[in-house]
Amino acid sequence: MCGRFTMHHDAAEIVARFDVQGSLFEPQARYNIAPTQPVAAIAAQGPSAERLLEPLRWGLVPFWAKDTAIASKLINARSETVQEKPSFKHALSRRRCLIPADGFYEWDRKTKQPTHFRVRDGELFAFAGLYEEWHAPDGSSLRTCTVLTTQANALVAPIHERMPVILQNKDDEAMWLEVGRYKPLDLQSLFSPFPTDQMDAFFVSKRVGSPANDDPLLIGAII
Repeated sequence: MCGRFTMHHDAAEIVARFDVQGSLFEPQARYNIAPTQPVAAIAAQGPSAERLLEPLRWGLVPFWAKDTAIASKLINARSETVQEKPSFKHALSRRRCLIPADGFYEWDRKTKQPTHFRVRDGELFAFAGLYEEWHAPDGSSLRTCTVLTTQANALVAPIHERMPVILQNKDDEAMWLEVGRYKPLDLQSLFSPFPTDQMDAFFVSKRVGSPANDDPLLIGAII
Protein backbone atom coordinates (compact mmCIF):
# COMPACT_ATOMS: atom_id res chain seq x y z
CA MET A 1 0.00 0.00 0.00
CA CYS A 2 0.98 3.64 0.16
CA GLY A 3 0.04 5.31 3.43
CA ARG A 4 2.63 8.08 3.79
CA PHE A 5 4.78 10.01 1.34
CA THR A 6 6.94 13.08 0.89
CA MET A 7 6.78 16.01 -1.51
CA HIS A 8 9.26 18.72 -0.57
CA HIS A 9 10.05 20.21 -3.98
CA ASP A 10 8.71 23.72 -4.39
CA ALA A 11 5.89 24.93 -6.63
CA ALA A 12 8.20 26.20 -9.37
CA GLU A 13 9.87 22.81 -9.64
CA ILE A 14 6.50 21.05 -9.84
CA VAL A 15 5.25 23.44 -12.52
CA ALA A 16 8.39 22.96 -14.62
CA ARG A 17 8.64 19.19 -14.18
CA PHE A 18 5.01 18.45 -15.06
CA ASP A 19 4.35 21.23 -17.61
CA VAL A 20 1.63 22.79 -15.46
CA GLN A 21 -0.31 25.63 -17.12
CA GLY A 22 -2.37 26.80 -14.14
CA SER A 23 -2.27 26.61 -10.35
CA LEU A 24 -4.92 26.98 -7.66
CA PHE A 25 -2.54 26.94 -4.70
CA GLU A 26 1.07 27.06 -3.52
CA PRO A 27 2.13 23.65 -2.16
CA GLN A 28 4.44 23.67 0.85
CA ALA A 29 7.34 21.32 1.53
CA ARG A 30 5.98 18.16 3.17
CA TYR A 31 7.93 15.31 4.75
CA ASN A 32 5.12 13.16 6.17
CA ILE A 33 1.92 13.42 4.13
CA ALA A 34 -0.84 11.29 5.66
CA PRO A 35 -4.37 10.26 4.65
CA THR A 36 -7.13 12.89 5.01
CA GLN A 37 -4.57 15.66 4.46
CA PRO A 38 -4.39 17.87 1.33
CA VAL A 39 -2.03 16.72 -1.41
CA ALA A 40 -0.87 18.40 -4.60
CA ALA A 41 -2.47 16.93 -7.72
CA ILE A 42 -2.44 17.66 -11.45
CA ALA A 43 -5.31 16.95 -13.82
CA ALA A 44 -5.97 17.90 -17.43
CA GLN A 45 -8.94 20.29 -17.33
CA GLY A 46 -11.25 21.78 -19.95
CA PRO A 47 -11.44 21.45 -23.75
CA SER A 48 -7.75 22.28 -24.12
CA ALA A 49 -6.69 19.73 -21.47
CA GLU A 50 -4.83 22.41 -19.52
CA ARG A 51 -2.75 20.91 -16.72
CA LEU A 52 -3.98 22.39 -13.46
CA LEU A 53 -2.29 22.05 -10.08
CA GLU A 54 -4.78 21.90 -7.21
CA PRO A 55 -5.14 20.58 -3.65
CA LEU A 56 -7.13 17.34 -3.18
CA ARG A 57 -7.88 15.60 0.09
CA TRP A 58 -6.24 12.16 0.26
CA GLY A 59 -8.90 9.47 0.65
CA LEU A 60 -11.40 9.08 -2.18
CA VAL A 61 -15.08 9.89 -1.62
CA PRO A 62 -17.04 8.59 -4.65
CA PHE A 63 -19.61 10.98 -6.07
CA TRP A 64 -22.41 8.59 -5.05
CA ALA A 65 -21.35 8.20 -1.39
CA LYS A 66 -23.88 9.20 1.29
CA ASP A 67 -21.16 10.76 3.45
CA THR A 68 -17.37 11.10 3.69
CA ALA A 69 -16.76 8.23 6.13
CA ILE A 70 -15.65 5.94 3.29
CA ALA A 71 -12.57 8.07 2.57
CA SER A 72 -10.28 6.40 5.13
CA LYS A 73 -10.80 3.06 3.38
CA LEU A 74 -10.05 4.40 -0.09
CA ILE A 75 -6.58 5.95 0.18
CA ASN A 76 -5.33 3.33 -2.28
CA ALA A 77 -6.77 1.51 -5.30
CA ARG A 78 -5.34 -1.83 -6.44
CA SER A 79 -4.39 -1.47 -10.11
CA GLU A 80 -5.28 -5.12 -10.79
CA THR A 81 -8.95 -4.61 -9.85
CA VAL A 82 -9.47 -0.84 -10.15
CA GLN A 83 -11.55 -1.19 -13.31
CA GLU A 84 -14.02 -3.51 -11.56
CA LYS A 85 -14.61 -1.66 -8.29
CA PRO A 86 -17.66 0.63 -8.05
CA SER A 87 -15.65 3.08 -5.93
CA PHE A 88 -13.05 3.61 -8.65
CA LYS A 89 -14.28 2.68 -12.12
CA HIS A 90 -15.97 6.02 -12.82
CA ALA A 91 -12.85 7.97 -11.86
CA LEU A 92 -10.60 5.59 -13.83
CA SER A 93 -12.54 6.41 -16.99
CA ARG A 94 -12.94 10.15 -16.46
CA ARG A 95 -10.90 11.56 -13.58
CA ARG A 96 -7.27 10.58 -13.60
CA CYS A 97 -4.57 12.74 -12.05
CA LEU A 98 -0.86 12.92 -11.29
CA ILE A 99 0.13 13.14 -7.64
CA PRO A 100 3.64 14.66 -7.44
CA ALA A 101 5.97 13.08 -4.87
CA ASP A 102 9.64 12.60 -4.13
CA GLY A 103 9.45 9.55 -1.87
CA PHE A 104 7.22 7.25 0.17
CA TYR A 105 7.46 5.30 3.42
CA GLU A 106 6.84 1.68 4.33
CA TRP A 107 7.26 -0.07 7.68
CA ASP A 108 8.78 -3.46 8.43
CA ARG A 109 5.90 -5.44 9.94
CA LYS A 110 8.11 -7.18 12.52
CA THR A 111 10.48 -4.45 13.66
CA LYS A 112 8.25 -1.44 12.84
CA GLN A 113 11.32 0.21 11.33
CA PRO A 114 10.30 2.74 8.63
CA THR A 115 12.08 2.90 5.28
CA HIS A 116 12.04 5.83 2.88
CA PHE A 117 11.93 4.85 -0.80
CA ARG A 118 12.67 7.31 -3.55
CA VAL A 119 13.54 7.51 -7.22
CA ARG A 120 17.33 7.70 -7.56
CA ASP A 121 18.81 11.14 -6.75
CA GLY A 122 15.59 12.20 -5.02
CA GLU A 123 13.98 13.60 -8.15
CA LEU A 124 10.31 14.43 -8.55
CA PHE A 125 8.00 11.74 -9.89
CA ALA A 126 4.25 11.14 -10.11
CA PHE A 127 1.97 8.55 -8.57
CA ALA A 128 -0.94 7.46 -10.75
CA GLY A 129 -3.97 8.94 -8.99
CA LEU A 130 -7.74 9.15 -9.34
CA TYR A 131 -9.95 11.96 -8.11
CA GLU A 132 -13.64 12.61 -7.51
CA GLU A 133 -15.89 15.50 -6.56
CA TRP A 134 -18.48 14.81 -3.87
CA HIS A 135 -21.41 17.09 -3.08
CA ALA A 136 -22.77 17.36 0.45
CA PRO A 137 -26.49 17.77 1.19
CA ASP A 138 -25.86 21.45 1.94
CA GLY A 139 -24.47 21.98 -1.57
CA SER A 140 -20.79 22.24 -0.62
CA SER A 141 -18.29 20.13 -2.55
CA LEU A 142 -15.22 18.13 -1.65
CA ARG A 143 -12.52 17.01 -4.09
CA THR A 144 -10.61 13.90 -3.04
CA CYS A 145 -8.09 11.44 -4.45
CA THR A 146 -6.58 7.98 -4.16
CA VAL A 147 -3.19 6.49 -5.13
CA LEU A 148 -3.02 3.37 -7.28
CA THR A 149 -0.85 0.49 -6.10
CA THR A 150 0.82 -2.50 -7.75
CA GLN A 151 2.93 -5.44 -6.67
CA ALA A 152 6.23 -4.45 -5.09
CA ASN A 153 9.51 -4.49 -6.97
CA ALA A 154 12.56 -6.30 -5.58
CA LEU A 155 13.64 -3.29 -3.50
CA VAL A 156 10.29 -2.79 -1.74
CA ALA A 157 9.20 -6.44 -1.49
CA PRO A 158 11.27 -7.34 1.61
CA ILE A 159 9.34 -4.62 3.50
CA HIS A 160 5.89 -4.75 1.87
CA GLU A 161 4.23 -6.72 -0.93
CA ARG A 162 2.65 -3.60 -2.47
CA MET A 163 3.98 -0.27 -3.70
CA PRO A 164 2.44 2.82 -5.35
CA VAL A 165 2.15 2.96 -9.13
CA ILE A 166 4.91 5.36 -10.18
CA LEU A 167 4.53 6.56 -13.75
CA GLN A 168 7.87 5.90 -15.37
CA ASN A 169 8.29 8.80 -17.81
CA LYS A 170 6.56 11.85 -19.29
CA ASP A 171 4.89 9.81 -22.03
CA ASP A 172 3.27 7.60 -19.39
CA GLU A 173 2.17 10.68 -17.46
CA ALA A 174 0.59 12.18 -20.59
CA MET A 175 -1.16 8.89 -21.38
CA TRP A 176 -2.57 8.71 -17.85
CA LEU A 177 -3.99 12.23 -18.08
CA GLU A 178 -5.52 11.85 -21.57
CA VAL A 179 -8.86 10.43 -20.45
CA GLY A 180 -10.53 11.19 -23.78
CA ARG A 181 -7.97 9.27 -25.79
CA TYR A 182 -6.91 6.39 -23.55
CA LYS A 183 -9.51 4.14 -21.96
CA PRO A 184 -9.00 1.85 -18.95
CA LEU A 185 -8.05 -1.17 -21.05
CA ASP A 186 -5.27 0.88 -22.66
CA LEU A 187 -3.58 1.58 -19.32
CA GLN A 188 -2.42 -1.84 -18.16
CA SER A 189 1.18 -1.28 -19.24
CA LEU A 190 1.43 1.68 -16.84
CA PHE A 191 0.87 -0.48 -13.77
CA SER A 192 4.20 -2.34 -13.82
CA PRO A 193 6.38 -1.87 -10.72
CA PHE A 194 8.92 0.93 -11.05
CA PRO A 195 12.38 -0.46 -11.95
CA THR A 196 14.36 -1.52 -8.89
CA ASP A 197 17.67 -0.23 -10.26
CA GLN A 198 16.26 3.30 -10.51
CA MET A 199 15.33 3.56 -6.83
CA ASP A 200 17.06 4.05 -3.47
CA ALA A 201 15.96 3.06 0.03
CA PHE A 202 17.20 3.89 3.52
CA PHE A 203 16.06 3.55 7.11
CA VAL A 204 14.64 6.69 8.69
CA SER A 205 13.55 7.84 12.13
CA LYS A 206 10.55 6.18 13.79
CA ARG A 207 9.28 9.72 14.38
CA VAL A 208 7.65 9.40 10.98
CA GLY A 209 5.06 7.18 12.66
CA SER A 210 3.24 10.25 13.95
CA PRO A 211 1.62 12.52 11.33
CA ALA A 212 2.26 15.41 13.74
CA ASN A 213 5.95 15.17 12.84
CA ASP A 214 6.64 16.82 9.49
CA ASP A 215 10.18 18.14 9.12
CA PRO A 216 13.34 17.51 7.03
CA LEU A 217 14.96 15.44 9.77
CA LEU A 218 12.48 12.64 9.03
CA ILE A 219 14.27 11.75 5.81
CA GLY A 220 17.76 11.86 7.27
CA ALA A 221 19.21 8.38 6.72
CA ILE A 222 19.99 6.35 9.85
CA ILE A 223 23.52 5.03 9.51
